[in-house]
Amino acid sequence: MNNVALAFLLTLFAGLSTGIGSLLAFFTKQTNKKFLSAALGFSAGVMIYVSFIEIFAKARNSLELVYGPHKGYWYTVIAFFAGIIIMGIIDKVIPSNENPHEWRDVEEMGETKEENESELMRMGLFSALAIAIHNFPEGLATFISSVQDPTLGISIAIAIAIHNIPEGIAVSVPIYYATGNRKKAFLNSFFSGLSEPLGAIIGYTVLMNFINDVIFGIIFAAVAGIMVYISLDELLPTAEKYGEHHIAIYGLVGGMAVMALSLLLVA
Repeated sequence: MNNVALAFLLTLFAGLSTGIGSLLAFFTKQTNKKFLSAALGFSAGVMIYVSFIEIFAKARNSLELVYGPHKGYWYTVIAFFAGIIIMGIIDKVIPSNENPHEWRDVEEMGETKEENESELMRMGLFSALAIAIHNFPEGLATFISSVQDPTLGISIAIAIAIHNIPEGIAVSVPIYYATGNRKKAFLNSFFSGLSEPLGAIIGYTVLMNFINDVIFGIIFAAVAGIMVYISLDELLPTAEKYGEHHIAIYGLVGGMAVMALSLLLVA
């Protein structure tokens, strides 16, 4: 399998993992908060470590080949913060609204059925739209990383897939309690993840035709910024909100350690 095909498959896997969140919400009696907290911390650790140690370094090397050490470093830093700014703007204009009702049991959620159904439906659909827009740059990040380095792409895809699980819950739960229809709630959650492979398709059809050292360096540095923003703004706060502080930190350190080991083994 060539790198492009693998990159599409990894991006599809990461995006459609929102459906896992729906299944957890519907078919488990109780969500293990400590496990989810550790898993989200682990995901953040993977993404932060790989952004600073691997992706930023590759972007800098690529830009320094063209512009020299001084200018190349400057352009890498600028592109890195540009990625953060892009995600910040998306977050400001379209908040992710990720709040899966405190991860309460599905049966316990039944106590809120007296809430206005149209409001719940609107909340779910807005969450689906917001998550779809937020997932687009994640798909681009996963795809570009996987094409350049499949091993790196697998790690990023797994981290983003973990990140997408609470997003799936955030979409499916309010729609289910507004409609009583598990299938409709699941499909809305499932398809909100399709914007990630859409990001991969656009990345391939538009960007791959123009890829050179400069474009690659700028995109890769921006991808590092995007992933750091996602980790600090979404993953770690969510991990701490639904678990204990130290469990999230242990997960974070564990994710960094596993990512470091995997990079050492393939070096």
